Amino acid sequence: MSKKRALVYLWTGDGWGKTTSALGVALRAIGHDKKVTIVQFMKGRQDTVGEFKVRHLLEPWYEIHQFGTRNFVDLKNPSKKDRHLAAEALSFALVAAKKKPFLLILDEVNIALACGLIKIGDLFNLLDNVPGSTTVYLTGRYAPPELIKRADYVTEIMAIKRPKGRLKAKKGIDY
Repeated sequence: MSKKRALVYLWTGDGWGKTTSALGVALRAIGHDKKVTIVQFMKGRQDTVGEFKVRHLLEPWYEIHQFGTRNFVDLKNPSKKDRHLAAEALSFALVAAKKKPFLLILDEVNIALACGLIKIGDLFNLLDNVPGSTTVYLTGRYAPPELIKRADYVTEIMAIKRPKGRLKAKKGIDY
């Protein structure tokens, strides 16, 4: 008899809203007294990221863990530190999954794959070991075809229109 596999939702594309969508389902789950664990790849700005700052207000249902530096990752040439933190995030996620949260969010894992911070086989190993009672959300641009094939639900967020010029990110909306 095969064990029940965790459902995997994948959010990718060049539009904004992938993390925001995952946070929306996290809020919904918390509203039903369900445990949510978020593992953020490549993010380490704890003082500015709203989803990190709110963690104490949503305990014990909400956990968020960041594995990144304060700087953006050079996607064409990630540092050894970036690689180490991404591997640490993947290991942490495996341990977190064994605690059987209702929802496990791997934020920006797709882009971590795309720039070579982690390997697809290692992510598949993690997904294969998530209990069937846990739902997994994967976010980030550039999801590889193998991951799209593996996921149960795939949503591509596409930018249709953006204002001209560079807009400054808005606190409380974009971060």
